[in-house]
Amino acid sequence: MRATRVAVLLAAAFLSPAVWADKYPTNGECDGFPKIDVATPKGFCVGLIADDFKFPRGLLPLPGGDLLVVDMRSWDPNKGSLWRMQRNGKQWSKSQLFSKLDRPNGLALGPDGMVYLGVVGGVMRFDPKAAQPALQAVIGGDSGIEPLQGTGRHPLVSLLFDAEGQLLVNVGSASDNCDKANGPSCAEAEGEQARGVVRRYRFDKPGGKVTGWSIYARGLRNSMALALHSSGSIWQGENSRDAINKKINLPDNNDNDLPHDEINRLTAGSSHGWPYCYDMNVNAPEFPKYDCRKQQAPVVLLPGHAAPLGMTFYTAKQFPAPWQGRLLVGFHGYRDNGHRVVAYDVAADGTPQGKPIPLIEGWGPKDTQPMGAPVDVRVGADGAVYISEDRNGTVLRLVYRGG
Repeated sequence: MRATRVAVLLAAAFLSPAVWADKYPTNGECDGFPKIDVATPKGFCVGLIADDFKFPRGLLPLPGGDLLVVDMRSWDPNKGSLWRMQRNGKQWSKSQLFSKLDRPNGLALGPDGMVYLGVVGGVMRFDPKAAQPALQAVIGGDSGIEPLQGTGRHPLVSLLFDAEGQLLVNVGSASDNCDKANGPSCAEAEGEQARGVVRRYRFDKPGGKVTGWSIYARGLRNSMALALHSSGSIWQGENSRDAINKKINLPDNNDNDLPHDEINRLTAGSSHGWPYCYDMNVNAPEFPKYDCRKQQAPVVLLPGHAAPLGMTFYTAKQFPAPWQGRLLVGFHGYRDNGHRVVAYDVAADGTPQGKPIPLIEGWGPKDTQPMGAPVDVRVGADGAVYISEDRNGTVLRLVYRGG
């Protein structure tokens, strides 16, 4: 009996490609893993490395090749978990590090070598090299630093360390577009406790204590996608408002393409328009007299409701030279403009250039292929791009095989 139980546990710990292929239609092999049936540029393919997560969100490839995966599980409080995946040839082992987390989302590797994890209301960290890692509150909890607002429509926390090693934290809006505003301004978007902002938290030293914070950039409805370019520039993917068709006259009452989502360059003190303005500083119908000219316009207009939840600059060498340095953006949205990953060429300062090139598309909707919903997009130590996909509970691996 004991030997049988050990065999069952080992089979569960090492996830075989055959098991994954039963849950997600695949076609052939991609660098040793089941190849999912999506469209990619010539020479690229997407392998399925896990499909048994409930609601995977943030990813963090570690320098040694391991992969951390956040499983939010559901929108219910305290149901989330954090997992560590380790590769052994054509298999990955999976072990749980923490459970009962409150809607975990963002992950970032700090300059102190600690992993920082965003949960509703705060940020925690732990040492990924510890034999038995323990969580320490950095923001909220028992840290002595006031918690983040965790109510309303956008409570999830995303994270990014800037070039100076200070921590940027998304504080999403509580509403869609300041729905309860009664007058020329939106209380939710103003003042020191404003929502729809990115805060910057300062440390006394790497791995030390937070000494204070300030609002780094405003007017950002929900900054799930944050990326740092090698030049030091900071980039944000904006998930713009919904239901504008209920406020303005659109053909067939269809808001599929309006307003556009955005890519913004964030700078200290910049303000980007939400909820007063949308697209290229067009007045929102709720705020027709607001002076949108003083707002910083988007650098790129993305397709409407594309829902960028993750993006990164490709800094590795596994992809061919023309793809190196590009900005990779995942479109999570369930509408026509979502469920794909695209790449932008960039200037020396990280500014996206030209039209996006599809990296992954063809993700349904169709009978034989589930619709993909990419969340985080990260570059691994092996040069592959890892993608969490929460509609089907999968983790994917994009590689170049030549040709």
